[in-house]
Amino acid sequence: MKFLTTALRRTTCHGTRRLRPFSTAAAAVEEQDTTGGGITMKGVKISGRPLYLDMQATSPMDPRVLDAMLPYHISRFGNPHSRTHYYGWESDQAVEVARALVATLVKASPKEIIFTSGATESNNISVKGVLHFYREKKRHVITTQTEHKCILDSCRHLQQEGFDVTYLPVESDGLVDLEKLRAAIRPGHTGLVSVMMVNNEIGVIQPMEEIGKICKEFNVPFHTDAAQALGKIPIDVEKMNISLMSLSGHKIYGPKGVGALYMRRRPRIRVEPQMNGGGQERGIRSGTVPTPLVVGFGAACELAMKEMEYDDQRIKALQERLLNGIMSKIDGVVINGSVERRYAGNLNLSFAYVEGESLLMGLKEVAVSSGSACTSASLEPSYVLRALGVEEDMAHTSIRYGIGRFTTEQEIDRAVDLTVKQVEKLREMSPLYEMVKEGIDIKSIQWAQH
Repeated sequence: MKFLTTALRRTTCHGTRRLRPFSTAAAAVEEQDTTGGGITMKGVKISGRPLYLDMQATSPMDPRVLDAMLPYHISRFGNPHSRTHYYGWESDQAVEVARALVATLVKASPKEIIFTSGATESNNISVKGVLHFYREKKRHVITTQTEHKCILDSCRHLQQEGFDVTYLPVESDGLVDLEKLRAAIRPGHTGLVSVMMVNNEIGVIQPMEEIGKICKEFNVPFHTDAAQALGKIPIDVEKMNISLMSLSGHKIYGPKGVGALYMRRRPRIRVEPQMNGGGQERGIRSGTVPTPLVVGFGAACELAMKEMEYDDQRIKALQERLLNGIMSKIDGVVINGSVERRYAGNLNLSFAYVEGESLLMGLKEVAVSSGSACTSASLEPSYVLRALGVEEDMAHTSIRYGIGRFTTEQEIDRAVDLTVKQVEKLREMSPLYEMVKEGIDIKSIQWAQH
């Protein structure tokens, strides 16, 4: 500790002493307003840290997960692949305990769990790895138009290599049409079907068991991106007939930078590794397994097993509070995606007659997003919402509210108040809303070209 403090107190080139605060909030803020007590970052000034409702982007780490990880950062720091001494053995044992915990949560065997850096890597191994392994016989992949960007980009990569990809459309509720899926399969040629279990933008839950049955009928491997489903809804790889499944640690109150790939052993699924090296993780994913992260992932899965039912009931109640609070005060609010088949912690709403960017900027005291964190830099409307047939103006005004384990009723009520105030404020400035109130059908108007 003495050396750490000394390093932190090193003088700058001007000779002034600087001790960087340990607070992550302080580290993130570019400019602290000492007069008004507010925070200024990227030119935006707010009164304090925003309340967090973006759980699909990432979740805060559960303190119990951090407790489990700390010893493996400090005293039990051995390389789990060191086979000749105690430090390696204890790390290896911790990794295997975590592997068993992840496997138990999805009703798999620990031998079927491969640790990776996260769901994006697991998705790449699954999509590219399977097709590359069977490239001589099977050259066709089926996925949906609403998949995560890393699945769509992996498929485009395969297309550039000469593989065929079918991008299935979804219905207006975001669900796959099972008959269209069945018709798209090319017996003997389709090498993989990849369908996300819970959509990251709209929260719809796909009919996994039914898709699994169709894949079994045609003997086609079935992959699912379950990053948004793990720990939130029950997963049974046998019942769902899943061949490969991508998982992530930081979506379930665990650490960032770790995930897993489930790979079925019977009937065995084969992939071509996407990374070469020391042959760790059965040669599928070379590289030293990060023991502290894996231990944290295992602890997060263990907590999810114990608390999934309680979390689900609580999150459903908070979602109803949020939805009823908003819809009782303003009209023209649309829920995107199936109302019946959805994970309650993901609520995607569109607000008519409101400009989307202005709404997001007006809600700077609430950390929400307009879609996937991986595509939020784009000003284009969400491709997921467009696939549902949502019109461009409504797609632009979508807000995704993410509710989680640590969300409080007070935060929900505050989010309702801020959302209602901002929507009302923007509608007051909107000539379109004025016309609607006067009974004019906007869609019937022929707008003149400039």
